[in-house]
Amino acid sequence: MAPLITTRAERPEFGSDIWEMPDSWPAFMDHDPVAWSLYGVATAAYPELTVVATDEGTVVAHGQATAFRQNLEGRRELPDTGWDQVLMWVNSDLRKGIEPDVASALEVSVHPGWQGRGMSRLILMAMREAARARGFDTLLAPVRPSGKHLEPATPMSEYAYRTRADGLPEDPWLRIHVRAGGVIEKIAPASMVVGSSLTNWRTWTGLPFDVDGLVEVPHALTLVHSAPAHDHAVYVEPNVWVRHRL
Repeated sequence: MAPLITTRAERPEFGSDIWEMPDSWPAFMDHDPVAWSLYGVATAAYPELTVVATDEGTVVAHGQATAFRQNLEGRRELPDTGWDQVLMWVNSDLRKGIEPDVASALEVSVHPGWQGRGMSRLILMAMREAARARGFDTLLAPVRPSGKHLEPATPMSEYAYRTRADGLPEDPWLRIHVRAGGVIEKIAPASMVVGSSLTNWRTWTGLPFDVDGLVEVPHALTLVHSAPAHDHAVYVEPNVWVRHRL
């Protein structure tokens, strides 16, 4: 039987289960300070934009989204600071009572036991429909290409625009977005920033972090800047802005 896909507004009882569902995100991704501060606020404000897939009452995938006003001075161009900037704009709009005019995806997560079954595509299509039902004509997405971690030294500006013979993106996740009607608009070179002590980076990755310079970290989309003399390392993640017209 196919999983049941609903919105968080329709099934609020699955709110906490979303956070408890196992996923495959690398540990360092949980330590972006902007996300720590604002992610819960940004998603709780728009439960009708978060979609949840359940199988016999168990959450097996979810897609979380939010909304902000893009038609404002300084916002009409999609930001280089992508994912983090969306959260900051949403928080600002909520505090000021500014009505949103676009929806923005934040993440799609699939239970490890359900990966490889086409769930990410189903969740994306459900997010598009949820945004349309809410009255938006646009769903933005600062996309984290699924194959980019295999080439951390390759600039995102090169990787994101590679295509196959059929003209579709070479990257699997970008290809799903384009097949769904999305258009790659630009690169967000500093979409998320994680900086911390070397002790924390060693805990998150199991790597020694004992060299000065660029370090290749499993599942990172680009190289991590390590500075042992200063006891810190910084990861600046690039994403790809995709615009879905609904």
